[in-house]
Parts: sequence; C-alpha cells; structure tokens
Amino acid sequence: MAGSWFHADVDERRAFTRRAWAAAILAILLLLVVVARVAQLQVQKHQHFSTLSQDNRVRLEPLPPVRGLIYDSHGVPLATNEPSFTLTLTPYKVKNAEALFAELAAIVPIAEADLKRYERLRRQGSPYQAIPLRLHLTEVEIARLSLEGHRFPAMDIRTDLLRTYPQGPLTGHVLGYVGRIDEDELKRIDQGAYRGTDFIGKTGLEKAYEAVLHGQVGYRQVEVNAKGRVLRTLESQPPVPGKDLRLHLDIRLQRDAAAALGQRRGAVAALDPRTGGVLALVSNPGFDPNPFVEGIGTQEYAALRDDPDVPLFDRALRGQYPPGSTIKPFIALAGLESGVITPRQAKHCSGAYQLPGQSHRYRDWRRGGHGSVDLRRSIVESCDVYYYDLAHDLGIDRLGDFLGKFHFGRKTGVDLAGELGGLLPSREWKRRVRNQAWYPGETLIVGIGQGAFLATPLQLAAATAALANGGRYLEPRVAKSMEAGADQPEAIPAPGRPLGLDPSHLEDVVQAMIQVVESPRGTAKRIRSPAYRIAGKTGTAQVFTVGQKETYKEKQVAERKRDHALFVAFAPVEDPRIALAVVVENGGHGGAVAAPVARAVLDSYLLGTGPAGALGEPGEEEAEDGD
Repeated sequence: MAGSWFHADVDERRAFTRRAWAAAILAILLLLVVVARVAQLQVQKHQHFSTLSQDNRVRLEPLPPVRGLIYDSHGVPLATNEPSFTLTLTPYKVKNAEALFAELAAIVPIAEADLKRYERLRRQGSPYQAIPLRLHLTEVEIARLSLEGHRFPAMDIRTDLLRTYPQGPLTGHVLGYVGRIDEDELKRIDQGAYRGTDFIGKTGLEKAYEAVLHGQVGYRQVEVNAKGRVLRTLESQPPVPGKDLRLHLDIRLQRDAAAALGQRRGAVAALDPRTGGVLALVSNPGFDPNPFVEGIGTQEYAALRDDPDVPLFDRALRGQYPPGSTIKPFIALAGLESGVITPRQAKHCSGAYQLPGQSHRYRDWRRGGHGSVDLRRSIVESCDVYYYDLAHDLGIDRLGDFLGKFHFGRKTGVDLAGELGGLLPSREWKRRVRNQAWYPGETLIVGIGQGAFLATPLQLAAATAALANGGRYLEPRVAKSMEAGADQPEAIPAPGRPLGLDPSHLEDVVQAMIQVVESPRGTAKRIRSPAYRIAGKTGTAQVFTVGQKETYKEKQVAERKRDHALFVAFAPVEDPRIALAVVVENGGHGGAVAAPVARAVLDSYLLGTGPAGALGEPGEEEAEDGD
C-alpha cells in the first residue's frame, strides 16, 4: 500500500513539472511573439502608423471656389450666387434612417421629394460626404435645428452659395443652368478639381464656359479631436474664384424682343455685325432655370416636358426651319459672283416654271406672275420663278459651295453648348442618307429656301451680318470678356474671315434689300422707319407640301400646320449696328408678322423704345404681298 502511494506521488510531481515547463516555454514563445510584434510596430512600421495617427488627428478639407458671375453688356447681373442654408446628413453616421427622418420632420417640414432626392444622392455619393436633406432653411428653422442639434450627430447645417438667375425665363436658354454633378459627369471630370463642389454647368453658357466660371479648389489642414470637431487650422490655401463673364447680350433688348414676340412661338437672334457679338437670343416660350439648380420636381418637369409649346426647346439655337425667301439675297449673290446673271439681266415670270421636257409646274406665289424681272425686282417682290431659273443655271454643287461659305449646313461656331447646324442638301447628302440620286427639281426648291433646306435663326442672323459688314463672316459670340477681380478684362474675340465677295455685287444685293422695305412694292414696306433705313428680306416657310392642283388657304389650315413667318434685316444701312433674324412659327406671312417683330427690336436697340403691338395678323392686302 505504502509503495503504491509513493509511486503515484512521484508520477504526479513529474507530470506537474512537465506541465510547468510546457507552460513556461509557451509563455516565453508568446512573449517573444509580443516582443517581435512590438519591434515590428515600433521599428519597421513606425512611419506608417505615425502617419495614420497624424491622419486621425489632422484632416485635409477642400475649399470650393466661388463660381464666377455673369453680367450683361451694361453690367446687369444675369447669374449670381445667393446664400442658402441646407440641412445635411452624413450617411455613415446615420444608424436608423427612418427614425431620424421622423424626428427631424417633427422639427422642420420634410417633403417626400426631399427624401427621394436624399436617397438618390446617397446612392451616387460617398457615405462620408454630407448629403442635403432640406434646402432653403428659414431663420426660424435654423434656430430650431440648432437647439436640437446635439441629438443628431449625423446632422449639420451648411451655408452654400446657390446659383440664381434673376431674369428667370428671359435668359433660361442662353445662360442655361448649373446642376448637381451626376454619375456620368463624375467619370469625365477631374475629381480633384471638383472636390467639395456639388454643381457643374449643364446647358447653355454655364456649360460652355464651365472651365472659366468654376475656379480652382483650395484646401485647409485642420486639427480635430476624437469626435471629429475642428480644434484649429494648421495650414490653408485659399480657393481661386471663377472669373466673371461680361456678355454682349443686352438684357433690355432681350426683354423687348421677347415682348415683341408676345405669346407666339418663335425666335429672335440679333448680332452686332461689327464684332459678331450676340445682342439678343430669344426662344419663345422660355423656361425658368432656377428650379433646375438643386433638382426640379418630377411633376414640375413633366409639365415642361409635355407642354405642346415645348418651352425647353431652344428655337434660336436648335430650331431648324426652311429659310424660305430669306435665302434669296444669298442665291442672287451666288449668281452674280459666278457670272451666271448680271444685275440688269431680266427673266420673264409667267407665274410658273417648268424644267425642259417636264410637265411639272413650279408655281410662283403670285398666280399671274411678275412679268419681266431683274435682280432688284426679284428680291423686292420675292419672285420665285426668277430663283427657280437661277438655281437651275447654278446647279446644286455650285449653289451648295457658295452657301456653305455663310455656314449654312454647319454650325455657326457660337460659344454656346447644344447648337445644331441645319441642313444644306447636296448630292452627297441624299446619296448617304436616302441612297437616292439628286434630281434637278430639288435644286429649284433649294433656290427658294424650301424642301430639305433647313437653317437656324442664329445661322440666318450670322449670314445677314456678313452682308451688313461688307462680306466678312464672324462666328457669333455671347461672351464679351472674362474678368477676375480688379484685373484687366480679357476680351473674347469672335473669329472671322473675309468671304472674298465682289463689293459691287454685294452693293447690288444690299440695295435690293433696302427696297424690300422702302419700295411701295416691297414685301416689308409696312415697317419702313422715318428714323433710320433698314435693309431686309421677308420669307415664308411651308410646314407641309401643297399639292400641284391644290391652293393653300391659311384660314382653313390648322394653326400648327400654317406657314412659318421669317424676316432678316440689318440697320442702319449707312453704318450697320445690328443684324437680326426673326422666326414666328405658324405665323403666316413674313412681311405681315415677322417683319413687325424685327422693327420693334430695331427700334428698341437704335432708338431706345420698347415694342408696342409688334405682331399683326395678315389681311387680304398683306396676303397679296407674298412673303
């Protein structure tokens, strides 16, 4: 018994010793691991963790630049930055979104549209980026939120400078608007240059001059505590504000041009033929760009989108219309320059024109014809037969080459986003688009500005300006100069080139355009001014084709299928200061409807008088004046 007990005790002590040594070895190994890890952290990775520690204590914050302002030619503000207070939430700090929204809604009103916008921006952005929940807080709402702010760590009240357009719909198309940066834009832009910036130019001048207006982002290095509260600023580099833009645009003229159009759909484009500066660019109806800045409501946008008058469509820049008889001075000039006609060479107009060997009759607007017609009378009375014959003699190739010099069929080069180039039909175009040959009859239709021939109001105004300034084509420019603080303004020139026209040929055409207004037989005789002389040309563009044996009766046609009324002009004749084009959709006759709009705009610019009853209704006498 005693021996057994002794052996058991020895075994236990041996087992205990083995366990003690194993534990000691394990402890030593663990200690060695800890020492090795400490050595790695303190020696090998000292710089890395020192930097992380510094980053937890020091934060680099972007300082967004102030967007440049936009002024008209007289210094009237067209685009400004107004203070606005916004309730924001930082998503990663939000634990229970529904509960948080409910608590905040008990303090300030939060609409369903606010919640939808927040969710959309949250999905697009970073969880560490503050997202706006309620915009345009009032002083009372700010006070309420400030008192309760300690309850909402995810909440902040941010002061922003909000883009505002004081003139509203009057400049909606030409200025465009800024809006929040979307996902597609994030892929295209330099994100470093837009750190801290939520907005970017979306359309119009705001988009075209985004690089100038935006400015350069600054930064500040701040020390923060464990809760992220800023303790002090360590270093900063101020942002560089965007440059201000001074425009050629005259807001008073813009307002008078819109008033002259009244409630009619249409456009007015007015240029300074000496500089290429855009004095007015009106598309009617317009739209208010202000709701677009922070996101327009679904119902509000749907109302604009579905409006049959299409207020979002920029007719001055993107509206493509058959130029009608407004193209005839340019066709006449092509005939003179090519030697196909002379100023006094007469053609007989019997009221219709037929190509050799064909039975189809291309009708003149005057059924009985004009009789013997030379160049001047062809423009004054807008004789179609004269231009059928001239276009046939020139041929579509020669005609296209000449009209292309005036930028018909291609963009004017204006400094605005979204311009369309119209359409100058040609053999190549028809073969490419329709896979068909060109027919001689189509050349005749181009000769009177109808058919597939399309031009924008801005194209017509720029081409007319080239006639006014002696044959130099200037690319239109809305912006006149860039200004940064007290620095000398940096001019924005309009590129131009001489067209190489014979001055005597140009003079023949211009004299005929003067008689369009001043002659008793002129199609625009009703707008003759006692104060200054006008050179112009009326036009009427068909909306649908009238059959060979049919007669167009305006009063029997639905309003939106009636002819468009056009007019181009420049004044004063002796020293042209303004050239313009007017289009009134479904207005009927250019001389009765579009020309009075032009006269009102010319009076406003040259005499300082506003429009008064500019639009008329064509009666029987006006209808006899053709265009």
